Amino acid sequence: MKLNDLMPNEGAKKSRKRVGRGISAGQGKTAGHGTKGQGVRSGEGGHLYRQGGNLPFYRRLPFMRGEGFTPPNRVEYNEINLTQLERFKAGTEITPELLAKANLLSKPKNPVAILGNGELSVALKVQAHRITKGARAKIEAAGGSVEVIG
Repeated sequence: MKLNDLMPNEGAKKSRKRVGRGISAGQGKTAGHGTKGQGVRSGEGGHLYRQGGNLPFYRRLPFMRGEGFTPPNRVEYNEINLTQLERFKAGTEITPELLAKANLLSKPKNPVAILGNGELSVALKVQAHRITKGARAKIEAAGGSVEVIG
């Protein structure tokens, strides 16, 4: 057996249909596209969202879509890091009101969350609405105490 003897199996290869090559070829004139209408034209089918005369699906949906949608019940916290609490004296009771007076809160009406970024060398009594495990451990390691406000 030689390379020139190799052939595909019988029926494995099928020659393509040559359309639009005269009436004797069986696919002449309209070339299988029928007569008149959208299917006959070149570039047939329209774009992805086209649905004939119907209102397209994406326009039937309500308007809350895309990246601009924010959940209506989301709670936005004022985030405070331990590096920002370092400025207070030892034994100070840190409350949301004190943080607001110190201009550390961007929106004073929102609850306060304490994050564990940085180190704390001063013993403080911290009151906040939320506190991370790392921040709690660092505050208690410095000799302070933590209270979560309801």
